[in-house]
Amino acid sequence: MDQDSEKHLQESVLSVARKDFNALRKEWTVEQALRAIRTQVVGEKIIYFYVTDETGRLLGVVPTRRLLTAPLEQCLADLMIAKIISIPHTATVFEACEFFVLYRFLALPVVDAEQRIVGVVDVGVFAREVFDIAEREQTDEVFESLGFRVSQVREASPLKAFRFRFPWLLTSIAGGVLCAVLVGAFEMTLAKSIVLAFFLALVLGLGESVSIQSMTLTIQALRFTKPGMRWYAAAFVREAKTALLLGAASGLLVGMIVWLWRGTAMAAVVVGGSILLSLCSACILGLTVPTVLHALKLDPKIAAGPVTLALADVCTILFYFILGTVLL
Repeated sequence: MDQDSEKHLQESVLSVARKDFNALRKEWTVEQALRAIRTQVVGEKIIYFYVTDETGRLLGVVPTRRLLTAPLEQCLADLMIAKIISIPHTATVFEACEFFVLYRFLALPVVDAEQRIVGVVDVGVFAREVFDIAEREQTDEVFESLGFRVSQVREASPLKAFRFRFPWLLTSIAGGVLCAVLVGAFEMTLAKSIVLAFFLALVLGLGESVSIQSMTLTIQALRFTKPGMRWYAAAFVREAKTALLLGAASGLLVGMIVWLWRGTAMAAVVVGGSILLSLCSACILGLTVPTVLHALKLDPKIAAGPVTLALADVCTILFYFILGTVLL
């Protein structure tokens, strides 16, 4: 995301909120409400009508279709939807975008600390910007996780593209060679229990998937957070708990498959236990690597992917074969 876009997303939501909304009183009938609407200035993009009390505090919302099709004598208090999703006036444009993504409404009211409506934001304000940013970042992040920026190689010559892409491929090559050396060091363990070879790719794939998930979440958090030791400690605890759940569930499932298929309880313990340990390390690496790169003033979106994957593979190999050597 460029600096202008990021700066805009951090502005107050009030900077994009419309003031031409219609506030209706709860004690009015539909007929009174329609009469009041005709005398008020109605914006072209009005989508909902909001019901307030005498102090302007937001009580409910009446969709346009419901208002137009209800009996004229019906009271708005009976017609309105009392459960309201509103945006606090202290929110940023970015946070308002998150509200639209989460709740999928066409418009949302902005309220102050006393729940008085101070503006309305409709999805049209954000649609173009959100989808442009989302599309651009989705494309960029796929390539940046592999080690280069789209903008750097889109118009680059083959030689320049090679210079951007190859250095980070070296990280993957180095990690792969190191994993091959480690597997070779445990050749006797593989010879004693061939079942370990059957599930090696599965264990590596699980570790890589979890590490990329954690890394992606951490990079997103780092964009709008100033990380410190307290933030890292809280994130570490959260990731550790998540890792234990993921590792225990995956390890138990795969371990049972090994046991039912091969009839070897100890091999099932090795495979399941190594999955538990590798997923725990993968989650922690996915958190730690981007955080360290950010602290070193490096762009974590560029370097975190290759480094995290390489380290996750090395840890997975070590846990897998050390457990196999000890228990088999």
